[in-house]
Amino acid sequence: MKEELFVECKEVSIGYRDRSTASVVKRDLSLRALSGEMVALIGGNGIGKSTLLKTIAGFQPPLSGELLIHQRSISNFTTAELAKELSFVSTGIVRVANLTVWEMVGLGRFPYTSWFGQLGEKDEEIMEEAIRLVGLSGYENRLINRISDGERQRAMIARALAQDTRIVVLDEPTAFLDISNKYEVVRILHKLADEQGKCIIFSTHELNTALSMADRIWLMLGDRVVEGLPEEVAAGGNFESLFPNNGHLFFDPEKEDFRIRRERKGIVLLSATGPEQIWATKAMERLGFEVHLLPPSSPSSQSSPSSQSFRPSVPPSLPLVSREVNSWILKSQNKTEEFKTLTELCRVVKKLTLRPGS
Repeated sequence: MKEELFVECKEVSIGYRDRSTASVVKRDLSLRALSGEMVALIGGNGIGKSTLLKTIAGFQPPLSGELLIHQRSISNFTTAELAKELSFVSTGIVRVANLTVWEMVGLGRFPYTSWFGQLGEKDEEIMEEAIRLVGLSGYENRLINRISDGERQRAMIARALAQDTRIVVLDEPTAFLDISNKYEVVRILHKLADEQGKCIIFSTHELNTALSMADRIWLMLGDRVVEGLPEEVAAGGNFESLFPNNGHLFFDPEKEDFRIRRERKGIVLLSATGPEQIWATKAMERLGFEVHLLPPSSPSSQSSPSSQSFRPSVPPSLPLVSREVNSWILKSQNKTEEFKTLTELCRVVKKLTLRPGS
């Protein structure tokens, strides 16, 4: 499938105009989104994400610069023409009495119906498929104001899908969904971009989801907007600038997310394998310890030859946690303790007092 340039901002400034004055939110934005791409817009609260999406959707004009939809200035589209090219899902929850899910989704077909809004067989087939894609089959006759916030949000996404546009813009589409549905909605959006060649642009605070699923990142920072592949944006150290006033946060490239910077209490040696190694490491790190892994073959002694060859700079006085068949063993301060569960182990490790770096 040949890639096409669907959305392009050429030195676009966004904001709000009030009679003769203009309030600029962001200046000189140059961004691109292609067919078959899922673009994640990331940034802190109040940085201008919603303003940018509303400008792209045609709800407010750019203050300056050129905004192109399918390489045509957005100012040259009529409202009816733009409604067939681009659909929009806001972050707000719609609460309308006596409106069913089916009727809500049917609103997406209005650009294609007569003045009377009469739905044909093709319209209903498209609506049924949109409802199925967001997992609301069986909800068609339920009232919008009597379903959960997450279900209402999925109904709004179904309405946008029923509009059958090549560009779909969504302002925090997963904001009201639980973990399972967050990933399911992103999976659906990625599938639409990948298989149907749609251009999906959505804002999100789910950084790890965006990095693992999006084809392109638009990262809005205080003084600039960075665009590129997720890996390029991350490798450039740009996420460290996302929250410049919070010294407790740092971006962890391995976790693909932000983590809280903790005061380090010391070092713990760990000898375990498989999932038990993973979860024990996370537990020790959460308690404030740096974890040094030892080979499973050398848990019996901190001063064994294999241990020394693995990390010769580690002092033998460090606490050692090892996993046995049905228990955890802690060797610390010249004594050995056995624990049946990781919970019991953590209660004791938490009380260890070590000098940072020791």
